[in-house]
Amino acid sequence: MKEITQLATKLGRCLQVLNAHVTIAESCTGGGITEAITRIPGSSAWFETSYITYSNREKTRQLGVSETLFTKGSAVNQEVVESMVRGAQKKSLSRFVVAVSGIAGPDGGLPDTPVGTVWLAFSVSNKVTTKLAYFTGNRNEVRRQTVMAALNGLLRRAAAEIDI
Repeated sequence: MKEITQLATKLGRCLQVLNAHVTIAESCTGGGITEAITRIPGSSAWFETSYITYSNREKTRQLGVSETLFTKGSAVNQEVVESMVRGAQKKSLSRFVVAVSGIAGPDGGLPDTPVGTVWLAFSVSNKVTTKLAYFTGNRNEVRRQTVMAALNGLLRRAAAEIDI
């Protein structure tokens, strides 16, 4: 918990220097990234909004993810997470956006997407990059590692934008 709070605090400092905001689109973390950010006093200065789209229906309704992207057997794939991040970027107009979709377990894994598989997509000023991660441990550990990866990814991208 302490490490996550420190990451969120550092992210907030960078975003304030940049006069930028962040938006979150999360599935497997169920609001964990948003909670980490909003536990920081003053986060309203740099946190825009979040979309907690746990079901495929809500990914489509809230973020505009095409239903055809779910026909590959799982919502945990690169195309879905890219669509999530683009939808959140478009709706919020934040400069920094992260989207996550994964299988936290203990059930739900498939041969191609075992438990612990998480896709992350980052968008900075509409430039999208993705990362595939394989986390280990129980459900809570996979979710915690996903929150850490999302915050670390945002922090790296925000810090890179600051001219030191």
